[in-house]
Amino acid sequence: MSSYRFCRTDDIGLLVDALNRCWAPYFPDEPPMTPAAFKRSIRDLQVWCSSCMVAFSGSDPIGVLIGAKRPSATLIHRIAVHPDHRRQGHGRHLLDSLGSKLAILGPPRIIAEVPETLSPACELFSASGYVEEARLTDYVLEGGTEDARPVDGRFVIPVTVDDLAANGLLEADRQVPWERSVETLTARKDETAGLAVASDERIEACVLYVSRAPEAEILLLRSFVEDDGTRLKQVLSRLGTGTFRWPRVHPAEIAMESPETLGFIPAGRHRLYAASALAG
Repeated sequence: MSSYRFCRTDDIGLLVDALNRCWAPYFPDEPPMTPAAFKRSIRDLQVWCSSCMVAFSGSDPIGVLIGAKRPSATLIHRIAVHPDHRRQGHGRHLLDSLGSKLAILGPPRIIAEVPETLSPACELFSASGYVEEARLTDYVLEGGTEDARPVDGRFVIPVTVDDLAANGLLEADRQVPWERSVETLTARKDETAGLAVASDERIEACVLYVSRAPEAEILLLRSFVEDDGTRLKQVLSRLGTGTFRWPRVHPAEIAMESPETLGFIPAGRHRLYAASALAG
């Protein structure tokens, strides 16, 4: 017989086990979840154990939902049902239960960023009343290109998350994916590197990134002036060799034609789903 329950802060071990039993079969190339990695998601993404659920068959976890919570919304970070228990309504029950809870406690907005390749997950969210709001694109850039044309009177300098915040250049309401939001940038600032094109008066373009094998991840790429991408090309040319992934770029984050003109290649797509948990 199946049962379901929301979790507590002392359920990290249970959630790790549930992810490794239910999520890992679909992503065999990913490293197993560990308590340390789960605690890191609490710090970086604001995963809340009270917004996480586990489905059971007897004492065995057969489904799991991981929710991250901020004042503006709750993110369905991960949801999975064990392959042997699919198409029995467990995924829909997990989503409905979280929605009912958020209708009372808030925030009412619930979102999910789902890879297009996961057709069953896309079908689950659509069938559960979620509306597709946007398509997010993964981009890849191969570094090591020659320096772009220099900008007269400008310098390429190191920059940090704190530098950008001090200059009022981090926008909390900017349309970016959850994992590259201001909250995540702030939580990960000690491991983040950055470069900026600056004049004597201000920062005019910047890139923030995290280096880790086998590729680096771009967390923020912005120009604060209109120049057809000249400053962005300048700062990107200084990243060095290697592969740089810029994940889940929202159409409103940067002009749609700009990533390709900067040398980026599309490498995947996600669907941004959203719903409102309203008390009935």
